[in-house]
Amino acid sequence: MKELFVVTHTQSVHHVEGRVGGWYDTGLSERGRKDAAATAERLATLVGGRQVEIFSSDLLRTAETAAAIAARLAAPVTETAALREISYGVAGGGPQAWLDARYTAAPDDNRLDHDCGIDGAETRRDVALRVYPCVEAIVARPCPTQIIVTHGFTLTLVMAAWMKVPIEAAGFLSFPAKSGSITHLREDDFFRNRAVVCLADAAHLANETP
Repeated sequence: MKELFVVTHTQSVHHVEGRVGGWYDTGLSERGRKDAAATAERLATLVGGRQVEIFSSDLLRTAETAAAIAARLAAPVTETAALREISYGVAGGGPQAWLDARYTAAPDDNRLDHDCGIDGAETRRDVALRVYPCVEAIVARPCPTQIIVTHGFTLTLVMAAWMKVPIEAAGFLSFPAKSGSITHLREDDFFRNRAVVCLADAAHLANETP
């Protein structure tokens, strides 16, 4: 049986400051650090002492979340740019309100290649083309229990890659997830079905209710 836990990083400084994230690199806020510890504790319960591998986006907010998990589980972290959030190009690090006022929704006939109308921004296809091979390589490893620490937008494409949804069919997919959430995925040994056991659970965080 293969089990994969996908974690969205906890609250970052850019959230508090109302700035666009993407590749803009800020660390965790004070609340983010507390939530990262709570997330690590919940994962320790879910993993139950099994050996794990941890993979993380190389951006600071995910790296710090992963570090808290790694410390609790006594496991190393492998960082990779392939698991980064979508880049918002010139909007990265700027006021969120600036992006909101200029962001254009993707058309139904070409959602994969739309750049939101922002110079230098990645498309959904751009993100998928780096996320899919990364997830496939992680899942192919022999370790049966793995953790991926990533970002809110990227989570959807991690799950799409896990479920083997073709990139061309991923234009309308969306799995909303709050900061610090845990998504539990499982592949059984007999049917080899890839199940979503739990999606974006955040009940372990102090500000959430079960």
